[in-house]
Amino acid sequence: MNKAKFVMFIYALAAILSMISIGFAFSLVFMTGDEYETIGWIGVVVGIVVMCAIFGMAFKTKRKFRDQGLL
Repeated sequence: MNKAKFVMFIYALAAILSMISIGFAFSLVFMTGDEYETIGWIGVVVGIVVMCAIFGMAFKTKRKFRDQGLL
């Protein structure tokens, strides 16, 4: 596996982990107690923002690698 594909694998792994964190935060919403509900909604919003940032960086990196002929 060349270095460009390894970098894209790391981006994919980070995106998967951010999606898992969104699911975990959403599960906190349905736990008992008001503090869990607030933390859960904040976690969902933060997870979505992080996921969008990861996808944005990955697409920019993919375009750069494609222009350089590495992909």
